[in-house]
Amino acid sequence: MPLSLSMYLFVCLSIYLSIYLSIYLSIYLSVYLSVCLSIYLSVCLSVWPSVCLSIYLSIYLSVCLSVCLSVCLSVYLSICLSVSLSVCLSVYLSVCLSIYLSVCLSVCLSVCLSIYLSVCLSLCLSVCLFVCLSIYLSVCLSVCLSLCLSVCLSIIAIYFLNTQFFCSSLCLMYFILMMTCLRSKMLHE
Repeated sequence: MPLSLSMYLFVCLSIYLSIYLSIYLSIYLSVYLSVCLSIYLSVCLSVWPSVCLSIYLSIYLSVCLSVCLSVCLSVYLSICLSVSLSVCLSVYLSVCLSIYLSVCLSVCLSVCLSIYLSVCLSLCLSVCLFVCLSIYLSVCLSVCLSLCLSVCLSIIAIYFLNTQFFCSSLCLMYFILMMTCLRSKMLHE
């Protein structure tokens, strides 16, 4: 897209300059030279040769010089300006775009990624840890308490008659259950 725009600008500029210079030079040279020559010839020579020469020179200069200058200048300007402007603009645009894109993209990507990763990772880790720990602790404690209560109640129902055996077995079961819960908790952490 920038290359086509540069070519379009270049072509418009070259056409405008060639037309402007050809018209300006043809009018300026024809009028200026014809007036100067006519005044000179009328003053220096007689009236008749001066009139003839002025008419001839004005016609010749206006036609020949305008045509020659317009054609030559238009061809020269179109070729030279098109080549030079296209090369210069393409080199300039490619260098500027490459530098701009490399610097801006690298800086923007590094800054945005560092900010995004630091904020997101810290928030996600804190939220995940909080949720997982709360779920784990609530589930583990509820399971451990329910197991302990069920085991204790079953032990009380079965061994109600023998109190010494009941107390020792109850303490042993409670100790085993607590050790299992603590072990599972330590493994999950």
